[in-house]
Amino acid sequence: MNPQYHGQYGQGPPVGQGGPVSSAGYGGPAPGPPGPRPMYNGQPMQGQGQFAGPGKQMPVQNGPQMGPPSNMGGPQGDLQYGQARPPGPGPNQFPQRGPAPPGGMGGPRGPGPNPSMMPGQGPNQLNAQMGNMNISGPPTRGPSQPTMGGMPPMGSSTGMTPGYNTAPVIGGGSGPPSNLPPNSLGGPPTGSNTGMPGPRPHGMGGMMPPRSTPQPSNTYGGPPSSSQGLPPTTGGYGQPNSMATGPLGGQPPISSSYGQPPVSMGGMQQPGFPPPPSSSSGPPNMGMQPPGGMPPPSSTSQGNFPPTSSYGGPQPGGPIPGGFPPTSNMAAPGFNQPPTGFPPMGGQTPVSQGFQSPGSQDMSHGQYGGNQPPQFNQGFPAPQPGRPGMPGMQPASMQQPQKRLDPDQMPSPIQVIQDDRNNRSGTFSTAGKGVVPPLVTTQFITSDQGSCNPAFLRSTMYNVPCTSDMLKNSHIPFALTISPFAKLQTEEHPPPIVNLGELGPVRCKRCKAYMNPNMMFIDGGRRFQCVFCGAATDVPDAYFAHLDHTGRRVDSYDRPELCLGSYEFVATKDYCKDSILPNAPAFIFMIDVSYKAVKCGLVNLICERLKKDILLNLPKEIGAEKSEIRVAFVTYGKEIHFYNVKGALAQPQMLVVSDVDDVFVPLLDGFFVTLEESESVIDSLLTQIPQMFSDSRETEVILGPVIQAGLDALKSADRAGKLYIFHTSLPIGEAPGKLKNRDDRKLLGTDKEKTILSPQSKFYSQLGQECVSAGCSVDVFLFPDTYCDVATISDICRLTSGNMYKYSYFQADLDGDRFIEDFKNNVQSQRAFDAIVRVRTSQGIRPVDFLGNFYMSNTTDVEMCAIDSNQAISVEIKHDDKLKEQEGAFVQVAVLFTSVSGQRRLRIHNLSLNCCTQLADLFRNCELDTFINYMSKYAIRNTLNKSPRETREHIMTEVANVLACYRKNCASPSSAGQLILPECMKLLPLYGNCVIKSDGIQGGQDISTDDRSYLMHLTNAMDVKSSCAFFYPRLIPLHDLDPSGTTLPSAMRCSAERLQDNGVYLLENGVSMFIWIGHSVDPDWIQKVFSVQSAAQIDIDKCRLHELENEISHRVRDVVNQVRAQRNRYMKLTIVRQRDKLEPWFNHFLVEDKGQNGSASYVDFLCHIHKEIRNLLN
Repeated sequence: MNPQYHGQYGQGPPVGQGGPVSSAGYGGPAPGPPGPRPMYNGQPMQGQGQFAGPGKQMPVQNGPQMGPPSNMGGPQGDLQYGQARPPGPGPNQFPQRGPAPPGGMGGPRGPGPNPSMMPGQGPNQLNAQMGNMNISGPPTRGPSQPTMGGMPPMGSSTGMTPGYNTAPVIGGGSGPPSNLPPNSLGGPPTGSNTGMPGPRPHGMGGMMPPRSTPQPSNTYGGPPSSSQGLPPTTGGYGQPNSMATGPLGGQPPISSSYGQPPVSMGGMQQPGFPPPPSSSSGPPNMGMQPPGGMPPPSSTSQGNFPPTSSYGGPQPGGPIPGGFPPTSNMAAPGFNQPPTGFPPMGGQTPVSQGFQSPGSQDMSHGQYGGNQPPQFNQGFPAPQPGRPGMPGMQPASMQQPQKRLDPDQMPSPIQVIQDDRNNRSGTFSTAGKGVVPPLVTTQFITSDQGSCNPAFLRSTMYNVPCTSDMLKNSHIPFALTISPFAKLQTEEHPPPIVNLGELGPVRCKRCKAYMNPNMMFIDGGRRFQCVFCGAATDVPDAYFAHLDHTGRRVDSYDRPELCLGSYEFVATKDYCKDSILPNAPAFIFMIDVSYKAVKCGLVNLICERLKKDILLNLPKEIGAEKSEIRVAFVTYGKEIHFYNVKGALAQPQMLVVSDVDDVFVPLLDGFFVTLEESESVIDSLLTQIPQMFSDSRETEVILGPVIQAGLDALKSADRAGKLYIFHTSLPIGEAPGKLKNRDDRKLLGTDKEKTILSPQSKFYSQLGQECVSAGCSVDVFLFPDTYCDVATISDICRLTSGNMYKYSYFQADLDGDRFIEDFKNNVQSQRAFDAIVRVRTSQGIRPVDFLGNFYMSNTTDVEMCAIDSNQAISVEIKHDDKLKEQEGAFVQVAVLFTSVSGQRRLRIHNLSLNCCTQLADLFRNCELDTFINYMSKYAIRNTLNKSPRETREHIMTEVANVLACYRKNCASPSSAGQLILPECMKLLPLYGNCVIKSDGIQGGQDISTDDRSYLMHLTNAMDVKSSCAFFYPRLIPLHDLDPSGTTLPSAMRCSAERLQDNGVYLLENGVSMFIWIGHSVDPDWIQKVFSVQSAAQIDIDKCRLHELENEISHRVRDVVNQVRAQRNRYMKLTIVRQRDKLEPWFNHFLVEDKGQNGSASYVDFLCHIHKEIRNLLN
């Protein structure tokens, strides 16, 4: 009986350790039809839909229904199509309307009536206002609110009317009106991204903005201080995209209104019927802006039909995106018939909106009539008496831009995260197959009841297709992200340790799977049937127990391996190398003592803080009084210095190895020691090292022989362990592993970039493989001022599952705390050494591909020299046979490792999944964050083997294929102009675009070659939580903090148009942290936080928050500390003032905006994906 596991023979399950599922948990089947899930903004609201006529019902998908219609219908998990709507005017019953009053959408700029419903007008008349793409959600009714200033902001015209089923235009790349300066939107409108002819660089539907100054070349953690001269000069980048400019005429952008009641995202239009006439004034146009202050559209709920997200085709009556109206040969394919009752062609008189032919075509299918140029006064004053109209093609100076999709109408990650927190925080039970866990951004406590904690193991899908063809058609990879030693919440129990003595772990005789809760005992408990291979294995006599009346063993709840998803077995000698139990691991600290290391203060800092912050915090077993880990010390420049710190010595002894071509270890006794036995000698050594090398003039350092020396020392001591190497420059000393400077930033972003992103020699790769065989992991802390070839050096970290840290332009007084915190977190998070990971799956599926930082000598075993609580690997699984829907699929991850105390153990994680024969069930049970984590690692691999363009196009193709499959197989019939997104995948276009724009994957010449390689290494080992924050940074307002609050404020969407001139915002992505300060911030706030009178006086080189005694200062520092505590690395704080030279680098992380290197904005990318989907469906 394991003392760590609480339970008695025959008792029920202890709390949190297993047993039957409580009704309050998330596991098991729901007692009834699931209720609606809130959409983007709160609770669903009732209202009339455009299909609801007298005696009519909403059309229902020809497919199985989930049950009695509550608020769900149809097979997709998307509330809204499977239920009847309340009666209301049908599509053919729209009342006619006379001339619209002035001052509406088509009128001149300035205050005026809001473009909401006119008196006597039914809600259905607004339903299909915008034509091409419908975002659909439950029909809602909400009060109209006036726009700010009576006109929509430039660059955000989805044409959706909150509260009604509307259809916004898909628009991208629209340019400014002719009366604005050409650079006010970051560049002239040039491209087209909605299916119209025109250039589309990078296949992403947007033109590259002009750039006149170089991008910052500093480390990814933020630009160096201004003294280095590296940051870009002001004005070099322009605005990140047109969305950041705000509305025309200086009007404020529409409020995002988070947390307000939900509004509909538009219903689908019925083919063969026209959209209802608009209620706005002026000639009918398709670009109506939602009233200001209304909340963004709400997400659809988990019914059975798709959320029709209306981001679709070009806009009727508007110019081709880019601001240019089509000429006779520019009409997009498929736009054939001139719709009746819509904006007239050039030279015609506007037709009154009140006269609309019932047979006019759906604007989702047609934009421009034949080859006639459209009227292009969209969203601007219409031709009026006394004012010349604009017939035919106009000169460029007269052209008006097409209004763009409103980003507020796009699916919001902030709202999705908030909804999940509201609905799924609390306790999550793992009982039952295929239960989709809460998002990684949600705080929840896992009750392990047979499947492992999602912190350890997450899947891209929890309902696995039964056939390989079905999986292939879905284009969703079946992948797992495994963090076998992930950090748990304080309320959660670590996996208990099971010690079966000489018997060892009980396993299947055929496939060698370990005992788990899914094994079935037969023959009265004398045999068990394996859930993975089906073989029956005899139960050892010492393990036998009787079965109860349900067929379960009577000791099920006393044995963790029979009731929990995660547990550990103590391994026997059979699991050890040469059948010899291992020794406790060792850490070797190897310090560069060259001139540069001494000058920047690194040597002094390490020696001063090593004992206090590191050696006293070495990892130890739970409940142990002291750490069993041995430590050793080495310094190096051109030679290698070993130190004898045996406890019996009065002073440490230094032994020098100068023959670096044939390194050997000059001592063993006294080299590896524990802190307790040699504390005084270690103190003396750390005091003497800075003095010995204070006059060092060594500038040529070595690296290869240093790693070889550490490897030989661990081999000689027969210990697994870790080398901590603190290195400052390119190893150019004459020795094995010498590297040359091959930096050529101009190659980044070109087809030749892989030549400088791959190792320049095989030396470090081969040395890494030698380290793997000895269980020696290598962690490198780099402190470079110039190029040091991270691509080559990081390869040994990758193979040995080590970490890499990079501190460019290191100064001990500014960066010392960050380095020491990273160092301390690294040491404390070490959990396993000399590990082998094997993934077993049930019959019909098998693991085929592995991604991450590790080494594989065969096709099944993942060898990891060390595993900490932050590392993760990804595994792709494919079919080799059909699965049976009633049996489900099972996965078991087994990790054989040496613990921090030197005990050989096995950690087991089990996961049970459902199987399905319908794509609808697959799309209803996907996990997008895990999908993106796998996608990013796959893209890293492609970066080293394919061109940047192929890497980008592969991601875009996968995104389009997934959504096209959903549209084709799961969504109810609708017009081609609608973009339909599955509920659990509605953020796929946004996150896919973020992966493409990531510096690690598409980093062009904006960042250095070393930074690019460094980020690639980081991304390749990220767990799901880290990658989620890395690709979509968190933006938090600081200027309106509640001084008495304790929790973090709600985040905002990452776009420049969300920033206010009088605001202060914190942005972080797990690697970098910024505080952006607007130029109109209250001076009192600046005084309380920074102790200066204005933002201009803040010292942005030091970037420190002063510890001032006032509530605001305490609260801001508390927020920064909370954010840092949530991340694996201690993020450097960079302070950015509005319009300062560092602002373009800050804008680089606003991922919803157009990138400085021409990468697409969220809106543009969504338009491009919609076009690709239409092409695939056609």
